[in-house]
Amino acid sequence: MPADLAVIIVSWNTRDLTLDALRTLYADLEAHGPQAQVWLVDNASTDGTAAIVRTLFPQTHVIESPKNVGFAEGNNLALQALGFGPEAGEPGEQPAAVYLLNPDTRTHAGATRALYDALFRLPRAGVVGARLTYADGSFQHSAFRFPGLAQLVFDLFPVPRRLHDTALNGRYPRDLVATGEPFAVDHTLGAAMMLRREAILDTGLFDEQFRMYCEEIDWSIRIRAAGYEIYCVPAAHVTHLAGQSTRQVRPQSELDLWQSRIRLYDKHASPFVRRAARWIIRAGMVRKISAAQRAFDTGALTAAQRDELVEVYRTIQGL
Repeated sequence: MPADLAVIIVSWNTRDLTLDALRTLYADLEAHGPQAQVWLVDNASTDGTAAIVRTLFPQTHVIESPKNVGFAEGNNLALQALGFGPEAGEPGEQPAAVYLLNPDTRTHAGATRALYDALFRLPRAGVVGARLTYADGSFQHSAFRFPGLAQLVFDLFPVPRRLHDTALNGRYPRDLVATGEPFAVDHTLGAAMMLRREAILDTGLFDEQFRMYCEEIDWSIRIRAAGYEIYCVPAAHVTHLAGQSTRQVRPQSELDLWQSRIRLYDKHASPFVRRAARWIIRAGMVRKISAAQRAFDTGALTAAQRDELVEVYRTIQGL
């Protein structure tokens, strides 16, 4: 019989963080359930992640990718091993739910059970996401509205600070989280995202053309279109350290980010919104090129660092 739950963690050179994620996850599962199997997909790390996980957590299913395939394809490797995807087995042969968990997370007591119970209790729930906090315990947004043009402006141009935490920027009121009750959202953050088996079977896997960003937004759009609801579950508390893999390669991460955002608009937006999004992004890259030059002038960047960033920004302008 399949486990009630499969947890998938995708890592890349985050050995110590991954070990903390596994320690806190297993402690939570042992104390509160549900019955689960845990999968680690290691994206060709050079820090010995796979070997030490096999030693310290031998119950973990480890998949070693020969290269860094990113978040979407990495998760898909485990999902396919679990019986999802084009070669999916009969419905019911897969776990009842799949929990995608970042390696830079720490699970608080009862979080996994709270997500699992909510997934099967809430009307038409296809996805549920945890309440996230930063390492110091401060609030972190974990659920968002689907991105529109305004969110691009917030990301690329000066906007009054008081507006950043509003619906204009895709944020839900913090008061909703403070109630402790689940609430419906457009999409949750992929750092702690649990999916019902049927939602995966009905919509397929991650679109692997989203290598590192926006993949959970794309999947959430498809899941919502299939008739499922998506919820944030404040009772499920997970600490998320945020960006520990992507910060290792800043220029490449910047390129991955904007390639994915443009692909998201191309795939799901109207022709007008697609054209407007490109205009906003190109204008934003002009500002980023100027900022890189100023950072070089003040000594914050070397000439090589400036040139690398400027090349990336110009590449993005041409997408």
